[in-house]
Amino acid sequence: MEIRHYAAVMYRGGDGYGVVFPDIPGCTTHGDSIHDAAMHADDALTGHIALMVRDGDPLPDPTPLDRLAEVMLDPEPGEPEVTRFLVRVEIPARWIRINLSMAENLVTQIDQAAKRIGMTRSGFLAEGARRMMAGQ
Repeated sequence: MEIRHYAAVMYRGGDGYGVVFPDIPGCTTHGDSIHDAAMHADDALTGHIALMVRDGDPLPDPTPLDRLAEVMLDPEPGEPEVTRFLVRVEIPARWIRINLSMAENLVTQIDQAAKRIGMTRSGFLAEGARRMMAGQ
């Protein structure tokens, strides 16, 4: 799985702290405290990236850490910058639909086994494939 680190910029506002991601327009979050805002940044970035992958949108490259100081933002008046930090995100794999052929009774058994453990057919088959490739 691919891991990226995107720059986040935190601002102090009238009702708490806001976080924006200069490389990911539209990805923002908020918290009542610095700690809350930083913790929410992880969820905001993860969710935003997942939607971009799902929709087939291209992911921008993260700004390198040594160029982070060059990132210029236009904050709202009266909202001073608090800090800049990196947020780690796992880039999810893009899912594709495939067409498989197998014996009807095997499909029935797969569906029953998947249901017993709370999985979908696709999830069950993907997990089985992962285990076979790992030699389990």
